[in-house]
Amino acid sequence: MTDRTEPRIDGPDRTGIFAGDDPFALARAWLAEAGAREPADPNAIALATVDPAGLPNVRMVLLKEIEPAAFVFYTNYESAKAAELDSAGKAAFVLHWKSLARQIRVRGLVTREDGPQADAYFRSRSLQSRLGAWASQQSRPLASRLALMAEVTRIGLRHGTDPDRPPHWGGYRIVPLEIEFWADGPFRLHDRFRWTRDTVDAPWTITRLNP
Repeated sequence: MTDRTEPRIDGPDRTGIFAGDDPFALARAWLAEAGAREPADPNAIALATVDPAGLPNVRMVLLKEIEPAAFVFYTNYESAKAAELDSAGKAAFVLHWKSLARQIRVRGLVTREDGPQADAYFRSRSLQSRLGAWASQQSRPLASRLALMAEVTRIGLRHGTDPDRPPHWGGYRIVPLEIEFWADGPFRLHDRFRWTRDTVDAPWTITRLNP
């Protein structure tokens, strides 16, 4: 869903790279700018989850889409990250671009994307990546790399050159309750604007934060 309510701004108006009333459009603009300058994987995010004991985990994954009201990535549903996402229903991530000296921090609610959209994205991947998604028992012990490559070969013989999306692989959608846009400033006097809302249907409040 898309929030059409005008955001409330606390403090000075935003200008330049922070201007705009749609945080998802702003995030897409920053990502597009990074895509032209960042040497590799400008869409890499550090995804943070928490296990049932409250111990946090963080790892790099690739953000695949910024929708009108959510952020989407894909993974193995039998992985450690998926178990933690499903259990908590919440997650956080950060996009950081050294080339731009900027970052975006996101915290929000998580749901699965396990339908036609996930099918379409899976089909867009290279054949080897699709076979790898079938072959990998992500996060579980592996005897050797040779064993993994043998499984990829076996999967290739079984599923051919156009494998469907495996039932254990799909997407996650993070709908944010908080987004922070950060840009480096001289003498560590950085610019920070935090967008917050109490629920996914509530209007945004935008606050300038101290560095």
